[in-house]
Amino acid sequence: MRRARKAAPPPGLTGTVRVGSTSSVLSRVQVGELAVIDHLDLDKVTADALVSRGAAAVVNASPSSSGRYPNLGPEILLRAGVPLVDSVGPEVLKLVRDGERLRLDGGVIYRGDEALAGGELATAERVQTQMRDARTGLASQLEAFAGDTTAYLRQESELILDGVGVPELTTRLRDRQVLVVVRAYEYAAELAALKSYIAEVRPVLVGVDGGADALLEAGYRPDLVVGDLEQLAETTLSCGAELVVHADRDGTAPGLERARGLGLTPVLFPVSGSAEDAALLLADVGGAALIAVAGTHASLAEFLDRGRPAMASTFLVRLRLGHRLVDARAVVSLHRKRAATWPVFLLAGLLLAVAVAVLVTSGPSSIGHDISSWWDSLVSSVTGST
Repeated sequence: MRRARKAAPPPGLTGTVRVGSTSSVLSRVQVGELAVIDHLDLDKVTADALVSRGAAAVVNASPSSSGRYPNLGPEILLRAGVPLVDSVGPEVLKLVRDGERLRLDGGVIYRGDEALAGGELATAERVQTQMRDARTGLASQLEAFAGDTTAYLRQESELILDGVGVPELTTRLRDRQVLVVVRAYEYAAELAALKSYIAEVRPVLVGVDGGADALLEAGYRPDLVVGDLEQLAETTLSCGAELVVHADRDGTAPGLERARGLGLTPVLFPVSGSAEDAALLLADVGGAALIAVAGTHASLAEFLDRGRPAMASTFLVRLRLGHRLVDARAVVSLHRKRAATWPVFLLAGLLLAVAVAVLVTSGPSSIGHDISSWWDSLVSSVTGST
């Protein structure tokens, strides 16, 4: 008997496609699916999120590295073994249907045997060359960053300098420590390292955008949620936290109607900066004693990696907060767990028991000498061990 040979599977990767804006795709893509996005200069945060979500491949309508600055996203995808097809063109967003199964082979997207669109398959050598070339343009990027900062200060001078326009909250912030969590750089590791700090100090927990989901995933209920409420889990919106919608100056308020549809009443905060800036300003104007940040941007490389003019607002807001703003890594380094009181009482009890034993077993003339000798021996052993 002859067995019919099975037809060989077509070459390349086949999977369900998730297409749309970057934030939309990140909230929906599952393990083994193909992410089709339009993201100029793919940054570290987006690449890390795509890897953690288990995307099998990434198809980018725009150049993943334009050469403006050395962005980190493409290298992260390649290091994780996620193929990246670059500069496919904006038409791919219309040609591809969300949820359909397509095949990706050699930089070309197929529906069956029909080639829909194609781009350049990223390689390690090509990405390294792009990064090297981009570093030569850092000086011009710094000049542009300075220009963005000046322009933003002119636009939002009353807000940055005097706090005009910051809404009042029901959550009490005055004289309390505040922990602001952003779902970005190393946020999970920083949250885990802050466990003892959160347990002892009990700071006000503020989740910015996906940082609110991250707090719940780590076992904490946020006190305050700030940002785009459209992309957050319904359990996060309904967890009991006070909600603040980060609105644009033109009145756009992502997620406002969704929250109202759940019977919630969010606070509106129109500001042209980022949601992270809005959260920091709320804590600052609210009178927080200390503001710790986890998962946020700390270095020049991280600022440039985002590649957004909005980073100018983050820079100015950090200047406003001054010494009250502390990075989570510094909090972990400086925080020391308070000594528990039960060892003190235990030691006192032991000392009392020893004193009673000495009184019972020693004669009156030798009691003082015995206690003195025992105390000297105890002090010597303790100081010697430390």
